[in-house]
Amino acid sequence: KSLANQQLSLPHGPLNGAGERAIVSKQLEAKGGTGGADPERGAYSIKADFEQAIELTGYGRFHYILLAICGLVSTSEEMDVISMSFILPSAQCDLDLNTQSKGWLNSIIFIGMMFGAYVWGSVADSLGRKKVLIVISIMNAFCIVASSFSQTYEVFMVFRFLNGVALGGSGPVIWPYFAEFQPKSKRGSMLSFMAAFWTIGNLLVAGLAWLIIPTGIGITTPAFTYNSWRIFLLVCSIPSFIVAALLLYLPESPKFLLSQGKIDEALAIFRGIYVTNTGKSKDQYPVKELLIDEKLREELEAVTKPIKNKYKRMLYDILDNSKQVFMSPILKFTIISITINFTFHIGYYGLMMWFPELFNRFDEFTRAHPGVEDASVCQVTDYVVGMGSHSQTGVCSATIPSTVFMESLITVAAALPANIVAVLGMDRLGRKFFLVFSTMAAGACSASMYFVTNQHQNLAVSAVFSGVISMGNASLDCLITEVFPTNLR
Repeated sequence: KSLANQQLSLPHGPLNGAGERAIVSKQLEAKGGTGGADPERGAYSIKADFEQAIELTGYGRFHYILLAICGLVSTSEEMDVISMSFILPSAQCDLDLNTQSKGWLNSIIFIGMMFGAYVWGSVADSLGRKKVLIVISIMNAFCIVASSFSQTYEVFMVFRFLNGVALGGSGPVIWPYFAEFQPKSKRGSMLSFMAAFWTIGNLLVAGLAWLIIPTGIGITTPAFTYNSWRIFLLVCSIPSFIVAALLLYLPESPKFLLSQGKIDEALAIFRGIYVTNTGKSKDQYPVKELLIDEKLREELEAVTKPIKNKYKRMLYDILDNSKQVFMSPILKFTIISITINFTFHIGYYGLMMWFPELFNRFDEFTRAHPGVEDASVCQVTDYVVGMGSHSQTGVCSATIPSTVFMESLITVAAALPANIVAVLGMDRLGRKFFLVFSTMAAGACSASMYFVTNQHQNLAVSAVFSGVISMGNASLDCLITEVFPTNLR
């Protein structure tokens, strides 16, 4: 058996058999670890590095709880981003939106995320992942609630920007946090599971939008309006409040603690994970001392520089880590990662955010031209902007037909089977295989949008795009999380 399999089987029996001790000792020595008797505890004592220590905690209840909570963080993040795609057609009359202002509303959350990603990501590398995740979850929830009460386009834009600042920290922090608890043998498949929660977020948003927005519930007065799309937005804030509370029950990342020189705290967390996974006493966890490898030693040397004030330390870390990202040998990975992310998300969000609006425009064109079976995306858009609801003479309508919600639901549901394929194949076929296949297939779908001539073709292309791009999203999160050292993640 592989080392990983043998280690994962150890928690099922007490570590007091001579055969087991011999196996562990030989295999740890082969990988740089050591083992021996612990006279104080009367148990077998192992010195192990981080990867060996996390393997020996077993795999079980703790990791499934971690997946559920971190997955909910990912779900709430995606809900908040994609919710705008359903708000645009619904709020166009309330906020007096045209095509250009809709584009800005779609964009402003990402402008906020750009600022938030750098600031929160840097703070998380200095102060810890857990604290930052709790703060940004609370900030995110309150910004969504505030935006639902906004009565003008300008105020709505401000709160969506602040919402983006909070969301910008969620993605960059939750992935390293989750990955740093995973043993190497499980990391790819579990990160793919995490990516599947994005799809769940998309499904929840589409389903909630379908249930709430067409009902017309809410109140409308000359001075104040709180109608169905605002209530939908309010409901979308609930997962962020729940996440902030649940994160209190999770520990800090042991990898982060090791990189900060807090070895005893990291070892205590390993023992806690072992107890949760196996139900045994923490004294039976075989690792009594953590070995520091060369990469981790370099990180420890960086954080032991003589800076007394913790805020000066944090500022120094942020500036120093930023500099390291653009220095050899990390520079190559930074440039490649930036390029891949930039091009990938032009396609992912560039289309996913517009699909409900595009479905709505096709529906409007079809109702206005009952005898016309074929029309391209360009023809549909020309009609809606020139003579339809987006024209200067057109009558504004915030009513969205149920077919639009159904098509949106089908599109995001297409990502579910793709996520299952990614989970099963990520550790077997590799991250790069899925990333290359996904981006090539998604590119082909994007190009084929030009040849779409009716609603059904538009739905088919959108669904295929949603499926293949979700696999790429999972592989991208795995790949980028793994190539950067702990202090730069």
